[in-house]
Amino acid sequence: MTSKPSQLEVRCIDFFSNAAYDEHLQYLLEEIGKRNDYKNIILAPELYLSGFDYENMEKASAYSEYAIELLKQKVNEAIVVLTLIRKFDDRFINQAIVIHRHKIVHVQEKSKLFRLGNEDRYFVSGDTNRIKPFEIDGVRYGIMICFELRFKEVWKKLESSDIIMVPAKWGKIRGQHFEILSKALAVMNQCFVIATSSGDDDIMNSSMIYSPNGTLCELAVDLKEVTKMRRYIVME
Repeated sequence: MTSKPSQLEVRCIDFFSNAAYDEHLQYLLEEIGKRNDYKNIILAPELYLSGFDYENMEKASAYSEYAIELLKQKVNEAIVVLTLIRKFDDRFINQAIVIHRHKIVHVQEKSKLFRLGNEDRYFVSGDTNRIKPFEIDGVRYGIMICFELRFKEVWKKLESSDIIMVPAKWGKIRGQHFEILSKALAVMNQCFVIATSSGDDDIMNSSMIYSPNGTLCELAVDLKEVTKMRRYIVME
């Protein structure tokens, strides 16, 4: 049985190209190859492979299935988190998947669709009951997909998480909100928050790691900080 790590390195993917699809997948595979022999987190922004390619939803969903099978073959000790366009029962969903040791260990669908971006016209909302912490080697993780970061009830669902990951494509004109909410979530839930956003010219291109104390971290999380903060300020 693998022991709980005290520290985890983090790589937020911020590569973006209008070519998308194959080029994005290849870049992700290269990053996995550099980090695949030890446990660390690789977080890609929302719909990293295809973007919101509404004109080619069938193509995007088919490519997602191809990418998932390839990633399962490649991912060993790394913890890879990304969201993809998937199709089930003739409906499209924006689904987060977590791959570790050649398996999908967690899935959840985006439950809060951003109507300003017409997401509700193309995707079916996910079930909020599927938003819950999941565990890998004693560490409790949670995921919020972009717009979900604005909802207090989602914060509450992930209260016991040690690390919350936020893959996003966040509008540049509201970029400050992304930073404020991510920092507040870390302080409120006394956990680490890893958030990344990347996309075209109107999307914020930024990644951040906030500690339970609300400070910015670089490249790694020290899980002892979670234990220390929760013992210091008991939220009961």
